[in-house]
Amino acid sequence: MFLPISRGKFTISSPQKSKIKYLLLLVLSSLIVTTNTQVLAHTVKISADVGGTIHIEPNDNPRAGEVTQAWFALTRKGGKVIPLKDCHCQLAIYAEPHAAGEPALLEPPLQPIQAERYQGIPGAKVTFPKPGAYQLQLSGKPVTEGSFQPFELKFPVTVATGKTIDTLQPGQNLIEARPRTTIGLAQPLIWLGILLLSGGIVVFLIQNMKKN
Repeated sequence: MFLPISRGKFTISSPQKSKIKYLLLLVLSSLIVTTNTQVLAHTVKISADVGGTIHIEPNDNPRAGEVTQAWFALTRKGGKVIPLKDCHCQLAIYAEPHAAGEPALLEPPLQPIQAERYQGIPGAKVTFPKPGAYQLQLSGKPVTEGSFQPFELKFPVTVATGKTIDTLQPGQNLIEARPRTTIGLAQPLIWLGILLLSGGIVVFLIQNMKKN
């Protein structure tokens, strides 16, 4: 004769609820940190009386060996947009870290483009040769003297792993880059950490269910 099996509803005690809330907050915090890595790409840089932001397609997440469209939204004091036709602008790209006075790794030509609500702003197509950290330096002088002051804006950019290439695109400086720490894996590592953390939460909950 078999004994009847008691089938009651599973309940979670208050201490368990507190632990679950705490772990969920950790996951949420990790997601916020990951999102902020893209928000930082739109931080306004200011030099003299000129401010600027950079945008890199796609989604500010360039990949090595792939053609990337970069554009710069420049504004003078008062908020008026500076188109490329009003600026003698130059773009220089350095692989980080780099020493002062070191020649640029890349010097892609700038062209006027239309992006979002901006008309004729400086843009360039760039192919980053390797994943890692780079610095984009946009410098410029006014075509009409006195319309704004000469400026130099520096933007840090992290390039993710893609297609590593040995040759540079036309017009780029043929300088062999020094070995550098690959920082382009930062975002994949963040996501890996989130997955591991999520897996740990599941294991933790299962173990607590078994104990109770």
